[in-house]
Amino acid sequence: MSTICISTTPSRRASFTAGLLDVAPILLSALPFGIICGVGALEAVMSAGQAVLFSFAVFAGSSQLIATQFIASGAPTAVVVLAALAVNLRFLMYSAAISPEFSRRSLPEKLGLSYEVHPSLAGLLKDIVEDSRWDVTYLGMQIMVEGLALAAFGMMRLVMQSEPLIQDITGRIMQDESRHVAFGVLSLADLYTGQLSATELREREDFVIESTALLRERLLMQPVFERLGWDSSIWVPWMTNTPFQRGFRQMMFSKIVPNLRRLGLLTPRVRQAFDKLDILRFENEKDSVEEPEVAPPAELVQMLMSYMAG
Repeated sequence: MSTICISTTPSRRASFTAGLLDVAPILLSALPFGIICGVGALEAVMSAGQAVLFSFAVFAGSSQLIATQFIASGAPTAVVVLAALAVNLRFLMYSAAISPEFSRRSLPEKLGLSYEVHPSLAGLLKDIVEDSRWDVTYLGMQIMVEGLALAAFGMMRLVMQSEPLIQDITGRIMQDESRHVAFGVLSLADLYTGQLSATELREREDFVIESTALLRERLLMQPVFERLGWDSSIWVPWMTNTPFQRGFRQMMFSKIVPNLRRLGLLTPRVRQAFDKLDILRFENEKDSVEEPEVAPPAELVQMLMSYMAG
């Protein structure tokens, strides 16, 4: 008697299709950025073929945009290469930060590990990527996460006042990040003011409230303190009240909150949640369409100037 074995392993075509469907929502956010990079390459007098090859040769979209701007301005090749490398130095810093942890591990262990992301941010990104609703992907990436990135580069530019090259590079990156956020605001305009049912609107409110809490929690760095063996009951309150973190939160939420107001998502439920998080005070700031870049708070600027002077 023969036995018939039926394979339950999906075919390569089915696996590819499933993977394509899984990444489709995030591609909606990546598509506009790809268009911007392509337009920048064409403005730098590249052919369509050269623009495609350029995207394969230069790692990271921010480096591509800066390199094409330098090429378009007629800068020497060495300057273009150095500028792109300078932008990507952040990956060198990432590698240096995790090197002590990985250097003592064997190769099989290294291949099985990935770069650890703060649990709050990892949870938020997972929710965004896995959500099948296109507007939630835009809302999560273009409004919430890009708001975090904009504040991070703004803080970097603020604390590196004595470095002209860093000032120029971070300024260009912030222009790019600002376009991302403004694009998201314009793309979602009018969607939440009458086009959704009450149930659908409440789901978006829940997403905004949860993602805002996760972003704020990410800034408290509790996993870092636990990894260092420090008492988080002491250091988390310190992180909450330090001028740097207060300034960072202000830079981040001074755009996120007014952008949500412009989209019609600053509803009574969201306002109540934001009031508890002490970020509702940013609702009257200018949104990313009115003023794309984020300004550092005066208190933080004054403290840094005093520190540099001393």
